[in-house]
Amino acid sequence: MKSAKQLQVHIVLVHGACHGAWCWYKLKPLLEAAGHRVTTLDLSASGIDSRSLHELSTFADYTQPLVELMAAIPPHEKVVLVGHSFGGLSLALVMDMFPQKIGVAVFLAAFMPDSVHEPSYVINQYWERTPAEEWLDTEFLTYGTPEQPLTSMFFGPNFVASKLYQLSLSEDVALAKMLLRPSSLFLEDLSRKSAFSKEGFGSVMRVYIVCTEDRAIPVNFQRWQIETIGVAEVKEIENADHMAMLSKPQQVCQCLLEIANNYV
Repeated sequence: MKSAKQLQVHIVLVHGACHGAWCWYKLKPLLEAAGHRVTTLDLSASGIDSRSLHELSTFADYTQPLVELMAAIPPHEKVVLVGHSFGGLSLALVMDMFPQKIGVAVFLAAFMPDSVHEPSYVINQYWERTPAEEWLDTEFLTYGTPEQPLTSMFFGPNFVASKLYQLSLSEDVALAKMLLRPSSLFLEDLSRKSAFSKEGFGSVMRVYIVCTEDRAIPVNFQRWQIETIGVAEVKEIENADHMAMLSKPQQVCQCLLEIANNYV
């Protein structure tokens, strides 16, 4: 345990599918008020990024803004990398590429791949455990080319209100409905990639934050990932829906402050 006097840490917040940097608007000032440097970013075709989803053909295309950010971080600096939901896959990609720049990777109600199976494995496991009717009014459409087909995903208003934001303020539900954009899980691409390496991805310390009232990535699936893949520490936020950074920002902030103090 480090001393109570915490040095400034660089915390990078990575959003999930269909979202953008905007979803961290409550958490970012809390972490900054605690003295830390906080970076939020829009992944490709997300938030206010000018690209269209139809311009992206691979998961690497989608994650490129995070790759560029990590590449620009000085070699001596170690960040706290936080990924929410599908953002856990983006974390894994840069963990594999820049392990020496990451003090700890935090998976907040996120998909967490391993270094054994192809990157799509954890999503496929989730897909198999999720009945089709659980997706409610989420839209899945084909895009790309006949030679390289891809599938887009766009959360419908019922899914947003009842599965993602059921414990969040009505204002945050309204904000999401205005700002969400179509995204993709890039399963076609991820299923063709090699597993993330033990030397890269596997060498980075991992912490998982469980959200107990998550209806999008249920607790039993969060715990299955923890037990199957392994982490250094598990934290839990009671009465948090999938969008814990909005429904329980103070609690998420406290978790991240403790993690930053202990691992960086």
